[in-house]
Amino acid sequence: MRITILTPPDILTGGTRVVAIYASQLRARGHEVLVVSNGHAPTSWREHLRALKHGCWRELQRENRARREPGHIALSGVPHRVLQKHRPIGAADVPDADLVIATWWETALWMHELPAAKGRKVHLIQGYEIWWGGDEVRARVQAALRLPNLKVAISAGLKREIEGDLGDLGIQVVNNAVDGAQFDAPARQRGTQPTVGFIYAHDRIKGPDRCLKVIERLRQQMPELRVLAFGAQQPTPELPLPEGTEFHFRPAQRDIPGLYARCDAWLFATRVDSFGLPILEAMACRTPVVGVPVGVAPDFLTDGAGLLVDAPTEAALPDAMADALFHLLSKPAHEWQAMSARAHARAHAYSWQDAVGLFETLVSHPAGHATLETQQPFGERQCGSHDLIAPPVPA
Repeated sequence: MRITILTPPDILTGGTRVVAIYASQLRARGHEVLVVSNGHAPTSWREHLRALKHGCWRELQRENRARREPGHIALSGVPHRVLQKHRPIGAADVPDADLVIATWWETALWMHELPAAKGRKVHLIQGYEIWWGGDEVRARVQAALRLPNLKVAISAGLKREIEGDLGDLGIQVVNNAVDGAQFDAPARQRGTQPTVGFIYAHDRIKGPDRCLKVIERLRQQMPELRVLAFGAQQPTPELPLPEGTEFHFRPAQRDIPGLYARCDAWLFATRVDSFGLPILEAMACRTPVVGVPVGVAPDFLTDGAGLLVDAPTEAALPDAMADALFHLLSKPAHEWQAMSARAHARAHAYSWQDAVGLFETLVSHPAGHATLETQQPFGERQCGSHDLIAPPVPA
């Protein structure tokens, strides 16, 4: 098939990495794939004034420089066309094709306006993107989700969240996976000095303030605790890293598995995430995860493969997560190794090849609906016959 994928600006985010993986895998399966990305929006005068007012000018400059660096799609080497300006992607920007795939709510709106010659329309839903703005944006996001096309969500939880608000939209589900060739590590013992890792980010929805509070509480119980973090943004005075943290700014992709594997526990405290790839990446590198029930955490951090923390209030969360980490890092060595092995097995039970194969079967069906046997994901209830679900992890 000739496939065109529409994306927002190409940056180093998890959602863009998923698109790059899909594009690469579909090419490997013999399809002709082109990714068309929007150009970066110029920094507005309001953003400049806000940066000056709050003393964040240097950070804004760093963000602007980061926009000029290659994103995951450019780094993947797939055929890639980038608009010179930030504007809607139109019919003149994309070739005739068999399939066109939107990957963000705005691209779904633009895709809807394309003529039939540009391909059957598929919306790869990577988030319920109402968090992006106010009521006006919320209405536009929901309008984009109601458009007539084949809808594929990256997790069953995301499908439930969207259809809980908007009713049955016929959303199919193909779970994200982890690159088992990249994210892997040999069996190991827990470190003699406990080490906790997390991803640093500025955005409040990613929970950086939560991580800092959890580390502060945990160090009261474990003064010897080491902290490792990495991220695509430099630490700021408003969100300073814990004292002595080993921080890696924009580490090379080849180095990230080793960073996960140097940790005895991984902290996942985000407020909003439609999937949570760091959960699988850490588990694939044999690092148990302590996480909140967001994204796929409730599906993966069960049955001895990790620890799920569901505190009754926001104020209680740091102590609850610190206690869970202390429990994990203090348990007998053989119990930690068993959890490490369980995490590794669960993450490696389902691959990107599996995910893209399911997606390919789904979108290749002439009527836009695959006739596959529905499988029960991760111990959840059986879904309706219209759902396409990734295979379950082993018991």
